[in-house]
Amino acid sequence: AVGTGYSITDPEVDDMHGAYPSPRSVFFVVTKNNEILGCGGIGPLHGADKTTCELRKMYFLPALRGTGMGNRLLHICLQHARDLGYRLCYLETLQSMSHARHLYAKHGFKKLDSPMGSTGHTSCNAWMSRELA
Repeated sequence: AVGTGYSITDPEVDDMHGAYPSPRSVFFVVTKNNEILGCGGIGPLHGADKTTCELRKMYFLPALRGTGMGNRLLHICLQHARDLGYRLCYLETLQSMSHARHLYAKHGFKKLDSPMGSTGHTSCNAWMSRELA
């Protein structure tokens, strides 16, 4: 998922700390032995109402996959989204990322027929959301 239309090309990737300063955003980094192995966060979904957030930049290196950290980080992100007052969480991914889609479905995300908001991620072809109440 590298190239035009994917989240990895967003300007915020070069300044993740600066991209989540809002009181309605949160971002987490997963480390082991001082090595960054994964990350993910919650922020407002651009182009949507104020009650909708987006699960953003949830990336894991292969060494972290299969350890349960995806479940843990997703749970933490969703809890923070509730605490921040969001009522709906949206995400974008790819059909080819079956393990990620399975993780999201396990946490209550449902498939959408089309994208929400205005993320600019035109190359993503799978969209999901879940109620947070």
